[in-house]
Amino acid sequence: MLDGPFDVFALIIAIIAFLIAIKASSQAAELRRRLSSLEEMFYAQRPVQPPPLPSQVQAQAPATTAAEPPPLAPEAEAPPALVTEAVSPPPLESSTETADAPPPLPAPTPGFEERLGTRWVVWIGGLALALGGFFMVRYSIEAGLVGPGVRVFLGGLFALALLGAGEWTRRKESISNIQALPIANIPAILTAAGTAVAFATIYAAYALYGFLVPATAFVLLGIVAMGTLAAALLHGPALAGLGVVGAFITPILVSSDKPDYWALYIYLAIVTAASFGLARIRLWRWLAVTTIAFAVLWVFPGLDTEQLQVAPHTFHVIAGFVLAALLVVCGFMFGPTIEDGEIEPVSSSSLGAYLFGAMLIVLSSAHADLALIAFMLLVGGTLLVAWRAAAATGALGAAAATVFIVFAEWAVRANPDMLVLPGGPLPGIGPAATDSSVTLHLVMAAIFAAGFGIAGFLVQGRSNSAIIPVVWSATAVATPIAILVALYARIAHLDRSIPFAILAVLLAAAFGAATEALTRRETRPGLAISTALFATGTLGALALALTFALEKGWLTIALALMSLGTAWISMQRPIPFLRWLAAIFAGIVTARIVYDPRIVGDAVGTTPIFNWLLWGYGLPAASFWAASIFLRRRGDDAPLRMIETAAILFTALLAFMEIRHFATGGRMSSPPSLLEFALQVCVTLAMAIGLERLRLRSHSIVHNVGAVALTAIAGLISVFGLLILENPLLLSSVNVGGLIFNLLLLGYALPAVLMLLLSYAVAGHRPVAYANTIAGGALVFALAYVTLEIRRFYHGPVLLYGGTTGAEQYTYSIGWLGFGVVLLGVGILVNSERARLASAVVIALTILKAFVIDMSTLTGVYRALSFMCLGIVLVAIGWLYQRILFRRQAAPPAPQTSG
Repeated sequence: MLDGPFDVFALIIAIIAFLIAIKASSQAAELRRRLSSLEEMFYAQRPVQPPPLPSQVQAQAPATTAAEPPPLAPEAEAPPALVTEAVSPPPLESSTETADAPPPLPAPTPGFEERLGTRWVVWIGGLALALGGFFMVRYSIEAGLVGPGVRVFLGGLFALALLGAGEWTRRKESISNIQALPIANIPAILTAAGTAVAFATIYAAYALYGFLVPATAFVLLGIVAMGTLAAALLHGPALAGLGVVGAFITPILVSSDKPDYWALYIYLAIVTAASFGLARIRLWRWLAVTTIAFAVLWVFPGLDTEQLQVAPHTFHVIAGFVLAALLVVCGFMFGPTIEDGEIEPVSSSSLGAYLFGAMLIVLSSAHADLALIAFMLLVGGTLLVAWRAAAATGALGAAAATVFIVFAEWAVRANPDMLVLPGGPLPGIGPAATDSSVTLHLVMAAIFAAGFGIAGFLVQGRSNSAIIPVVWSATAVATPIAILVALYARIAHLDRSIPFAILAVLLAAAFGAATEALTRRETRPGLAISTALFATGTLGALALALTFALEKGWLTIALALMSLGTAWISMQRPIPFLRWLAAIFAGIVTARIVYDPRIVGDAVGTTPIFNWLLWGYGLPAASFWAASIFLRRRGDDAPLRMIETAAILFTALLAFMEIRHFATGGRMSSPPSLLEFALQVCVTLAMAIGLERLRLRSHSIVHNVGAVALTAIAGLISVFGLLILENPLLLSSVNVGGLIFNLLLLGYALPAVLMLLLSYAVAGHRPVAYANTIAGGALVFALAYVTLEIRRFYHGPVLLYGGTTGAEQYTYSIGWLGFGVVLLGVGILVNSERARLASAVVIALTILKAFVIDMSTLTGVYRALSFMCLGIVLVAIGWLYQRILFRRQAAPPAPQTSG
């Protein structure tokens, strides 16, 4: 702490002396730098030659004072004295280039000392002035030198002195016109310091000492803020930033228990107008953005209270919206100019920000009539401004989004339980559909749908940029559909509704007519994409009509049909966006079945095959297959692969779900059975064979991977389902049925045939090990079928119980041996090495069984017959291999030679 006022003055004098010394040092460094630059430039331009003698200087003096040649005369026509005395230029350079002055050297980058002396000192000086005023007031308070009134008075004088110094230095050319220091402008910093001191002084007079009532303090602070903004016209952007921040923070500094929102928002409207006007005059985009951000933040006060004052809040957003449209939006009224067809971010975001504020007021006021009307006016104003000024076209997206949020929140507010319970609200829960200004909402819905739709259609062809009509058409299609869905959820509670289906059909007809009209127009930028969007809207509205008129499960079908229709439109109009849109619809349908695989819950039905699963999975599968055909005609890309994946997925799910429904009698939660596993393996193998054939023509990676995946699934079900879990010889006591036509034929013989066909389908197109593995599976299942059929003959339809007799054991050996012989015969007839190898495996197993099992379990005649038959068969096989397969030709006799 300092002991007295003299110490304070001494410290101030020392600081000033230090600053003067730094400034003098920087000025000397600047002079030295400039002198060095001049010397370098002089010596670079002056040719090196010996100094002339005094006589030569006298002889040259008249010649140098002679009249100069005309400006366009070449140097060759100059006076002889000048020509003879000049140093000859290099041989390859022209004389005119020598006469021209060389370009000035670029200014060197300022060093640390220059930045310290010319910039940092000015900034620190301005801050020191402001802090000095604050500390002086604090010191006077602590020392008790002056009273509160004098403190405030001295603070005001200090502020006026700083403001006066700023204006004086601005007008003094030697200070204000320093071109080298644009970012360390001394007048602007002095004015900013004075403004800060004025803010602090007025706030201290109000908050600390109570000299001012809130209204007076509010007015004085507002005047200072507005004056700061006005001074920014002369002093630059730094002062403008200080002014706008101070103007928007002033209401926080001067607060009361009973806020007057009308006074607040009228004041903010004046501040916003001044700030927008300054931003427009000086073309400061950052100032407009800062003002918009503060203005939107001032929407929040009072929104969370029960006594929300809707009128002043709506005045605030309407006033800000109008001012932004007049002064900020490029190309509209008084806004800056911009090239035609360009969407300017600040222009669009300024309108979108006030639309967001209006939406918050609607939601917070529980959809009060005044808030809804104000919101409707702002949405209409957005359409009008975007129609006149293409720079604000981006605000259409914000308008469409806020409209949907308002109507969606209105629907959920009336039916909060429909988010968690299927089937709509329970009786007695939630308000009725006729509550909360339904009439006004319906009128707004009609106005918004017509406004976006008609404007989006009429604007086509008015712009030379493609993005402008596309944005209009996208909002023209999306907004009416979104509003229709929200109204359906609010009024019909997501149940079947013929009136809403009729509205959807009418909307589809309107979109269809727009599509037809646009196809007849001459080609313009963006017209093809807009036409495709209206066509997609036609399909979407038709899908909604099906959803509204039929049961809920039809929504899945409708979305799948939309994917098909969009793919067909993309073939007519090759637009990449449509391909992605078809893929998006497929993704939505896939997510829908993840939520409820039964599509319609418990109402699947009990009829085999012809039930809701056929429509819920079959129609989407057919739609996706057709859509993939359409998309493939334009190339192979990510959307096509997504559609193909969905087609394979829905086809497989259709088969699995229908099989499960059939095997369980409609009780989808029952445990699996041998019948279900058998059908799943057969169908999966059949689909894998089909995909293997298809991939050879399509060369699709999705078909390739899908075939491998289905083969793997079939293998897993075969091993764990048929051979282990539901094997009637090991764990399952299932009744296999009749002697020949039974579950064994379906579960083991048919899969063996399909595996064999699949192995031949992949032979030569996939690795040999892959094909041989599948063929090995076919051999295993064929042998299993022979074994299980023999047991069925001895034990009846239930194979699990009962001992194995000698005759049964002997029959197993005979059956395996006969199966091996049949395989060998087939291998010989068709010349198949694979069949002959399979025969060898079966016969080897038979031999192993004979020596391991038959020798220990069989007795009497059965043991003898078993080995006799085995021996005869082995000998016969050897003879076949020697005489037919590997027959050796007798070597011809060697010719005799005479000695």
